[in-house]
Amino acid sequence: MATMQSLIGLVNKIQRACTVLGDHGGEGMSLWEALPSVAVVGGQSSGKSSVLESVVGRDFLPRGSGIVTRRPLVLQLHKTEDGQTEYAEFLHAPRKKYTDFAAVRKEIQDETDRITGKSKQISNIPIHLSIYSPNVVNLTVIDLPGLTKVAVEGQPETIVEDIENMVRSYVEKPNSIILAISPANQDIATSDAIKLAREVDPSGERTFGVLTKLDLMDKGTNAVDVLEGRSYRLQHPWVGIVNRSQADINKNVDMMAARRKEREYFQTSPEYGHLAHKMGSEYLAKLLSKHLENVIRQRIPSIISLINKTIDELNAELDRIGRPIAVDSGAQLYTILEMCRAFDRVFKEHLDGGRPGGDRIYGVFDHQLPAALKKLPFDRHLSTKNVQRVVSEADGYQPHLIAPEQGYRRLIDGSIGYFKGPAEASVDAVHHVMKELVRMSIAETEELRRFPTLQADIAAAANEALERFRDDSRKTVTRLVDMESSYLTVDFFRKLHLEPEKTPNPTGPHADRYSDNHFRKIGIPFSSCSATTS
Repeated sequence: MATMQSLIGLVNKIQRACTVLGDHGGEGMSLWEALPSVAVVGGQSSGKSSVLESVVGRDFLPRGSGIVTRRPLVLQLHKTEDGQTEYAEFLHAPRKKYTDFAAVRKEIQDETDRITGKSKQISNIPIHLSIYSPNVVNLTVIDLPGLTKVAVEGQPETIVEDIENMVRSYVEKPNSIILAISPANQDIATSDAIKLAREVDPSGERTFGVLTKLDLMDKGTNAVDVLEGRSYRLQHPWVGIVNRSQADINKNVDMMAARRKEREYFQTSPEYGHLAHKMGSEYLAKLLSKHLENVIRQRIPSIISLINKTIDELNAELDRIGRPIAVDSGAQLYTILEMCRAFDRVFKEHLDGGRPGGDRIYGVFDHQLPAALKKLPFDRHLSTKNVQRVVSEADGYQPHLIAPEQGYRRLIDGSIGYFKGPAEASVDAVHHVMKELVRMSIAETEELRRFPTLQADIAAAANEALERFRDDSRKTVTRLVDMESSYLTVDFFRKLHLEPEKTPNPTGPHADRYSDNHFRKIGIPFSSCSATTS
């Protein structure tokens, strides 16, 4: 018995761990689905809540007329050592222990209202409750909303189908054990629970039948035919339950006293006395627990395989997101520096090769900049007419014997000044590529994936530095252009003829002092100078 309880208790802990880790199943069967659990099915007011309370030995479920259970309740029972205090824990409030089970009832109602509101709506989001007590057996039970036939005021028209679909989603699972609750004072042929169980489990291998309200049957009638399997046969024995009466509930009769009263009823009943050893909530709990043990033993190899697979997946996920880091500031700073170095390595690979991106920077200087320079208006600026105008204007009112240096400087300033626009545009283009490489590098650095705040900080620091570098680079290229335009070498002047070619018959005071051929000779070196600079 102790071994059985330990095995089922281990399964309970695994199921709870699956719930905490969010194991809802991806491809294939999830670990939660592979582990067996008991789904409680029945119509409204069939006595489902009373059966669960009898199994637990505590009055902890909300009560009332109509639909009371509006969310699935995943109830995990954990057997503790004798003498230990009973308490309950909710998964949504893991650090809070409830020793007052009236508070447990209120929390179930409040948590239901948080999702569904104070209405008669239902939700398929389960409530997870664990109860630790020496008076229970290790068991996982899922209390589901009661099946209904019509929608009442305040319920949507689809409530009947919604509830059935929700219940069906639990009982269809091959590892689900169906606890079909039917009231004894109604014909078993009209039982909603048996009808649904027959559809999803036609062989009856997973179905346990429970008859409630045996003490409320009309005088002269009994349910012996059902309990002995003659009316509707199942592969597992039927179990009869005598719930607390409404008067007992109103008087707050202790559940332990109710169990004793239930035992006395069957032992003294002329109809059910021969079945007394197979009746009652205590027997039902032991029967389910023993069946769970058999199911678990049969499926231990597949469960172990699935557990190992889940462990491998979790370890792989942990490796992907990274192992825990130390809490002291020195270790955290070291970790941050290591992650920054990892980002730096990826960024350098984008620049130096090995990862795409650096080639785009090369393309800016090899394609974009030359293409922009070819579009500069050198032909118009160094045309004979424009050279004539600049040189003539440089003569002023007193003509020079040769074309003046000031005119040359104006030509070179105007020509090389055109380079500022393409040069600054190249800086902006490289800056844009570098920002994109920062974004790509952060996304590709595995060590940073679980630290979104650090990613944002690194991106902000890198972009701030790039903005600063862009401003400095724009100033630098502008300064280089100015330097080129402000210095004319001796070799440049040697390319010009020492003597200007005077026009034989000048017709104006300045414009035609030199021949067109001379102006063309002046423009040619400037064009060569511009091409060399580019």
